[in-house]
Amino acid sequence: MGSEKNFENVDVEGQDNNGTQQQHTKNQQVDTFQIDEKKQEYDPYEHRNVQHPTSNLDTAIHLLKGNIGTGILAMPEAFKNAGLFVGSIGLVFIGVICVHTMHILLNCSRILCHRTKTPYLNFAEVGELSFKHGPPFLRPISGVARIMIDAFLCATQLGFCCVYFVFVATNLKIIIQEEFGFEMNVKTYLSILLLPLIFLNWIRNLKYLAPVMSIANVFMSIGLGIIFYYIFQDMHGVHEERENFYLVFNSWESIPLYFGTALYAFEGIGMILPLENKMRNPQDFGGLFGVLNISMFIVGLSYMAVGFFGYLKYGDASVGSITLNLPEGEILAMSVRIVMSVSIFLSYALQFYIPVSIAWPWMEARIPKNAQVGAEIVFRTALVILTFAMAVLIPNLGLVISFVGALCTAALGLILPPIFSMCTHWETGYGAFRWRLIKDALLLIFGCVGCFAGTYVSVLKIYNYDETEGESFGH
Repeated sequence: MGSEKNFENVDVEGQDNNGTQQQHTKNQQVDTFQIDEKKQEYDPYEHRNVQHPTSNLDTAIHLLKGNIGTGILAMPEAFKNAGLFVGSIGLVFIGVICVHTMHILLNCSRILCHRTKTPYLNFAEVGELSFKHGPPFLRPISGVARIMIDAFLCATQLGFCCVYFVFVATNLKIIIQEEFGFEMNVKTYLSILLLPLIFLNWIRNLKYLAPVMSIANVFMSIGLGIIFYYIFQDMHGVHEERENFYLVFNSWESIPLYFGTALYAFEGIGMILPLENKMRNPQDFGGLFGVLNISMFIVGLSYMAVGFFGYLKYGDASVGSITLNLPEGEILAMSVRIVMSVSIFLSYALQFYIPVSIAWPWMEARIPKNAQVGAEIVFRTALVILTFAMAVLIPNLGLVISFVGALCTAALGLILPPIFSMCTHWETGYGAFRWRLIKDALLLIFGCVGCFAGTYVSVLKIYNYDETEGESFGH
């Protein structure tokens, strides 16, 4: 701007009319250039500098493994609580809503990146900035919102890690007991798993987790394949008369149980922005045929297949994990527990990545640069030990974590994204007839109902839990 000011001073000193005209033309050119420069949109993708970018395939693998976990094993019981027809329609509906809220979060992130000229944002930063650009009464609490969102994310993901920890330990106990006759406490198996999990979670870069997740996906696919082998053996027909088999609808009393389980199953919104931010081609993530939609379509089909055919096979006998319906004493059934345990064991690393990515940068800024690598290893080790301690010390961990997961996942996946959207579009408008505001309000109501239903399910299970029946880790 200094050169423009000097140029204007020359003009003021006095020139002939022709010189003045030329100067006026040049000033017009400068003004036009400045206007065009302001019109140029900021592209956050061009300003990202990712040290270890992930490919589209790597990202899809992370999405698949992050969403297909212990929840898929509970789908037959979910269908039992809803009925075959209502369970199928309801799962499609809930799946579409959850994926849509993922797109809402992604869209808000992109809009706010453009608006603030920021290369990328995480979940909490999207919440903070949306509040800052939202209604005036929300702006003063934008910092509090960021802290609360980070707390929800960490609690949810560490809760999932604890469930995974106990799931693997319990299945390992059953395998050893059936095969070798050794009877040891679950806490012993938790202690055995601690060191391998510490080493696994020393992997610091998301890109290097892709091979681990590939192995986990292979084992999960093998396990599901064997489960389908058992399901399709002597499977009952749809219209076959059976006691306590609900073809269309079970009851209104059991719908909250179905809703909570289905909601828990779609648990992956916390990893959407971290995965998109790490991509080599982030523009391929969204869109109709983007990485997100294709991956979640596969996830939804997997849930539908296990739930529909699992309930059709086992009917009223369906329990919290379909692996518990498999025959005892058979090598093939035992192999399902083995491959599922390995898959869930490896999946721990991906669930663990999110709380580390939230908490570690805050600590990293306060540590000398030459000590940061060692400090991060210590920090990761401490977090794994924390999940181990929670698994050992908290009785009936599966149900407690189900409560935390149902409460936090509903808040993160269904309630917060519509609020972000309403705040982000506060200054720019909600479209014709305020259609976006109406849609977000409906999603918010749906999310609040889901949060209540999921919390109710968990509290009910905790209240009615009978220790003599053992743990159920399907949900």
